[in-house]
Amino acid sequence: MPLNEPYLLLDVARMAQADQRTIAAGTPGTELMQRAGAAVAREIIRRWTPRPVAVLCGPGNNGGDGYVVASLLAAQGWPVRVAALCPSASLPDDARHHAESWGDDVLPLEPLALEGAALVVDALFGAGLARPLHGAAARTLAAARAAGLPIVAIDIPSGVMGDSGEDLGAVGAALTVTFVRRKPGHLLMPGRTLCGEVVVADIGIGEATVASLGGNTWENVPQAWRDALPLLAPDTHKYRRGHALVFGGYPMTGAARLAAMAAARAGAGLVTVAVPPEGFAIYAASLLSIMVKPCADGQALSALLEDERHGACLLGPGAGPGPQTRRIVLAALATGRPCVLDAGALTAFRYEPHTLMQAIAGPCVLTPHEGEFARLFDAGGSKLARARLAAAQSGAVVLLKGADTVVAAPDGRAAINANAPATLATAGAGDVLAGLITGLLAQGMDAWTAACAAAWIHGEAAAAYGPGLIADDLPGLLPGVLARLGAPAGAAHQGPVQG
Repeated sequence: MPLNEPYLLLDVARMAQADQRTIAAGTPGTELMQRAGAAVAREIIRRWTPRPVAVLCGPGNNGGDGYVVASLLAAQGWPVRVAALCPSASLPDDARHHAESWGDDVLPLEPLALEGAALVVDALFGAGLARPLHGAAARTLAAARAAGLPIVAIDIPSGVMGDSGEDLGAVGAALTVTFVRRKPGHLLMPGRTLCGEVVVADIGIGEATVASLGGNTWENVPQAWRDALPLLAPDTHKYRRGHALVFGGYPMTGAARLAAMAAARAGAGLVTVAVPPEGFAIYAASLLSIMVKPCADGQALSALLEDERHGACLLGPGAGPGPQTRRIVLAALATGRPCVLDAGALTAFRYEPHTLMQAIAGPCVLTPHEGEFARLFDAGGSKLARARLAAAQSGAVVLLKGADTVVAAPDGRAAINANAPATLATAGAGDVLAGLITGLLAQGMDAWTAACAAAWIHGEAAAAYGPGLIADDLPGLLPGVLARLGAPAGAAHQGPVQG
């Protein structure tokens, strides 16, 4: 993922560095603030007709942006009042310059300042706030919410942490105008639900400056991985398209069957499900294009894994978290082939997570939900930080599921997925996701790219279906999403050449 692409996310520290480097290169801080405020005013004028506006200004540069917004709207004939948390004399230099340019009274920040307002501009704290919202700021924003007033947030709603999306008492905005790039808090929950519409404004910080910051967090979008999607060469055959091996559980058979269908719909030329003999009839009766093989013991498992045509393995859907599952997982990991570990394959190591992590010898994707994650990793902090730490500890790509799925690589890269609808909160949806990743791995995609692509495709498929979605619907929706993505540019990626 190129560092200067629009889907790069800037954390709070890097955004501050971008400002500092731009100022050091010759752009005055007052000019950057003027551009930021002008961008906010422009977006307000695009969406609302002139009406009484209350601009709430805080003690830092976010407050300085607010004074610019107030001045520009007033110059356009809008009725504007400013309410401030502190006197202009105590503001940083650039913010003080714009506060002193405001040619009208400044009210104390309190709910009474909202009287008669029809629109509120939140210029209180922005992304740098690191403590719960309290006092006059909290009371005034709460009063705006109670009155049903639309709020425009500058940078991010006050009370949302820019790096984590954590809610420290924020009031949701109808519109958030941020600058240069989004921040993780615009995409991570619950911040994403509090931002409303998010507009990213250009304030003249150059792409070279952004690239120099060394960012390693992105929004997960097709532009990042579309060129790596497998293409079909005219002379391809089923083995060239990859062979996925899914280990199926019993008596819970639905999970592995969903995963196997997803692997096939993702484009794998062959999919085999290895199952306990007692479950063979159930699997065989319901899977027509997918091969089913009995796997009674370690010897049978070893024989299957010796077949090098199996390009990727999925373990865990429908599997119990017992010693047999642990043995299967360790045997598969020992081959060094790409593996996806989900559900029971993760929980099986809840009492010995270091055994699992030490066994990871090749490309591997772990797909835990929050409960499974907590059983394996002792990691605190934001979802982004926890996923990164888990990837570094395990040596695997970690896909931490949820409405704001995070995909983290051992080298520190991370992507936040933001297209998953709430309808994916249904039994079996995670099994489909695991199968989709496995199908892409079997065709030769690397673990990081396959996990990112699968997360987005999974969300897009669910969104296309709409209400009433169940996991059974998802595999059949995948080809439509792949077709809409279109053929990637560049040379055809034909997948692994096997047997």
